[in-house]
Amino acid sequence: MQAPEIVGPPEPGQGGEHEFEVPLAGPSGEPVNLWRTFISHGLAELPPLALDPDRRSLLATLPAGAGRPRMVEISSTATGMARLRIRGRIPGKDAAGDLLATVRHILRLDEDLAPFYDLIRDDPELSWAAAGAGRLVRSPTVFEDVVKTICTTNCAWSATERMIGALCQHLGEPAHGAPSNSPLGRAFPTPQAMAEAGEEFYRSVVRAGYRSSYLMSIATSVAEGRLDLEVLGRATPEELPDDELAERLLALPGVGPYAAAHVMLILGRYSRLVLDSWTRPKYAQLTGRAKVKDTTIERRFRRYGRYKGLAFWLFLTRDWADDGGAAGDSH
Repeated sequence: MQAPEIVGPPEPGQGGEHEFEVPLAGPSGEPVNLWRTFISHGLAELPPLALDPDRRSLLATLPAGAGRPRMVEISSTATGMARLRIRGRIPGKDAAGDLLATVRHILRLDEDLAPFYDLIRDDPELSWAAAGAGRLVRSPTVFEDVVKTICTTNCAWSATERMIGALCQHLGEPAHGAPSNSPLGRAFPTPQAMAEAGEEFYRSVVRAGYRSSYLMSIATSVAEGRLDLEVLGRATPEELPDDELAERLLALPGVGPYAAAHVMLILGRYSRLVLDSWTRPKYAQLTGRAKVKDTTIERRFRRYGRYKGLAFWLFLTRDWADDGGAAGDSH
């Protein structure tokens, strides 16, 4: 990951809220639509993230090196920058660098989408995205995205919100100024915290149902060093081809074809289409059909090669930005 670009760095140790500005551009200078990035998919609405449609901002509670987590509000400026407001005591140089690197990571500012934009410019149904859409918010860790994805399987979105909210509220480390009795202002729990909670916690407090044993198993494996999920995010397609990545994800407890494709999408591996009970009907609706075969959908987006999953997702979600809505009903 390239070093964070900082405008107006603070002096360490000063008190009060402080602001940074980060250029909104990809590695090739391609545009970044920040609001569209914020609402790129449903997981971006779950703690430790919180969308504010009125302010068109994203509040994130993020790890900050060796210190306690920090609440960071991210919004755009009129001059094409991302403004970061770090709440609480001004962080030292190392903590500020960690926070800025994490923000760049979750916003995918290090991902070059220029080749994808070149592919879609002549597609009347997708050319709109070349103005800066396509960056999918990701978590600071692959572990967090895997856990969140498992909590979207076979349930209503309200159940996903309840499960992730309970995990953060009861197991997440609070930032300074975090409200009590709320998941807001708390970082996502570490694998160690989740492993120590015990399976009964997942059944009675999180109410994760059959997912309880899956969450416990994954957290314990990561905490004990028997499972390294972060390598899945660091590995290049040359080091870990998509087919092998899919196999490793499918081997995880609670991860089936939908969940594997979803995690791959968030990891920036776009060769799989996320086909589930929301995407299939939405595609049929947008194309004016009662029902569409998966093979038909695959054929429509095959031309985009390694980007076909991203093209499909953007095709489905264009109206989220058009009508000001976010991703809450989908997963």
